[in-house]
Amino acid sequence: MTPRIILCAGETSGDQLGAGLIEALRERFPDARFAGIGGDAMRAAGMDTWFDASELAVMGLAEVLAHLPRLLRLRKAFRQRTLDWKPDVFIGIDAPDFNLGVERWLKQRGVRTVHDVSPSVWAWRENRALKIGESADRVLCLFPMEPPIYARHGVDATFIGHPLADAIPLQPDRDVARAALGESNDAPILALLPGSRLGEIRRMLPDFAEAARRLAADVPGLRVLVPAANAQCRSAIDDILGHAPAFRVIDGRAQRIMIASDAVLLASGTAALEAMLCKRPMVVGHRIAPLTYRIVRLFGMLKSAHVSLPNVLAGEALIPELLQDDCTPDNLHAALLHWFRDEEAAAALQPRFLAIHQALRRDASARAADAVAQLLRQP
Repeated sequence: MTPRIILCAGETSGDQLGAGLIEALRERFPDARFAGIGGDAMRAAGMDTWFDASELAVMGLAEVLAHLPRLLRLRKAFRQRTLDWKPDVFIGIDAPDFNLGVERWLKQRGVRTVHDVSPSVWAWRENRALKIGESADRVLCLFPMEPPIYARHGVDATFIGHPLADAIPLQPDRDVARAALGESNDAPILALLPGSRLGEIRRMLPDFAEAARRLAADVPGLRVLVPAANAQCRSAIDDILGHAPAFRVIDGRAQRIMIASDAVLLASGTAALEAMLCKRPMVVGHRIAPLTYRIVRLFGMLKSAHVSLPNVLAGEALIPELLQDDCTPDNLHAALLHWFRDEEAAAALQPRFLAIHQALRRDASARAADAVAQLLRQP
């Protein structure tokens, strides 16, 4: 069997997922041909990229609107070229705003479709699962609570585990991480991650920084390490922090900084999952626009009792979540001080975090390739 496989990834994380999937699929189908939209990692894995992933990497409503004519032209050209290529399967990797529409169009024309990385149906509007099933013949899920949601709507979904759980050691070495960063083994360290988008940094960092300053008054010798995702983020972070001696801004290396830390202060998102896999106590602080928050609450759009993935996966509040009006420097400071002063409480997180890590560590690329291969072998 020599399958023709189209993949579409729209950002760096999707490009990495796609590269791992291509390599795993090639082990099962050595002569397979791969084409579509991807970045450097997918090209290195042997995919013929018709368009670069960066062409889909548009964030924010205003930016999307500005690029909408170009994106619509790209989508039209891409889906027609895909159909003309006569693929055996189309795999959309994350980027649901783009991929689900392409998948639906192709599925209606007889192309088998897979959506890799389920949107967060466990958190927002579960009935989206039915709509996703109209686009994808099979959905690949990173978390174990997702397939049962799809099953309630008659959608074929498979739990494959999380790539971060495969990549991060079960017992990360803090001393090695500190040495790599040039930090002392003895100094108390707070990792401060206000987000990787400019709006998020401007909204969260002032209160995060104030909480860290107050913590420094209670924890002698505290070091505060702040990773900057890119040059724009670095500029925004520097503008807010100034030249405070306790803060050290570092380009990238967020995971290493978390491993090196004693505790992490972060905005909700994948970073919370990453901090949990790094086995670090954390405080999640998050705030969205007041109008958006009121709409979410008024219409009951948030279905989960928790917003951070460690708490969602544990089914209980293992770590503090300080949201909206509760996300203040006073509250953040108090929650962080708890982790620095109560070593037993911090240590008690370790076996819980380890158990979740082991549950998510399934060799995600191999499981995803098995799910795609099974679909390919069906009549």
